[in-house]
Amino acid sequence: MSSMVYVRLRKKVTARPGQILRLRDVAQVIVDEPHAAVEEIPVYEPGLKDGNLAVLDLIEVVRRIRSAFPGLDVRSIGPAQVIIELQSDRIRPRRWWVAGVWLLLFVGSALAIMNFHTDVSMREVHQRIYYLMTGQRVQEPLVLQIPYSFGIGIGMIVFFNHLFKRRLNDEPSPLELEMYLYQENLDQYVIEHEKQKERSRL
Repeated sequence: MSSMVYVRLRKKVTARPGQILRLRDVAQVIVDEPHAAVEEIPVYEPGLKDGNLAVLDLIEVVRRIRSAFPGLDVRSIGPAQVIIELQSDRIRPRRWWVAGVWLLLFVGSALAIMNFHTDVSMREVHQRIYYLMTGQRVQEPLVLQIPYSFGIGIGMIVFFNHLFKRRLNDEPSPLELEMYLYQENLDQYVIEHEKQKERSRL
């Protein structure tokens, strides 16, 4: 009876240009002790010509395993491709650049909120609510406007489920869900795009 190896490709791995990726780097492997060296089989060497994204197909992984261990029975579990993301040295952003972007986002979001409140006539709404509750007409119903302003900030914290770096609970925020779906769609596009490039080369 031939020994079996179970291979489950990871969805995405990161590597540096010129780094030799071995089977254990791109997949989870279960194999009997006599064939433990199968995890050290080199399966891919990314280069700058590949761009910053490359796709390694399961067929190529199985081919490498069979050429190194001909008697091994390879069983695949999970995805059929792994996306390899090439990482170069990250450049640390300058403080003035971070401060400028932060200021731009702060002013832009503040203007967006103010324009929204102007469009829906929020001041008149507050004046009307104050009149209905007290019977008095005032230009600045601060008893409503001040709590409402704090409520906007608290509502944003609850909605995004973050207070600085601290999470309020384990549930993902709507923004995190959208980012997750975006990443899933991007990964699927990369896989399909690489398949098309492979077909065009044949």
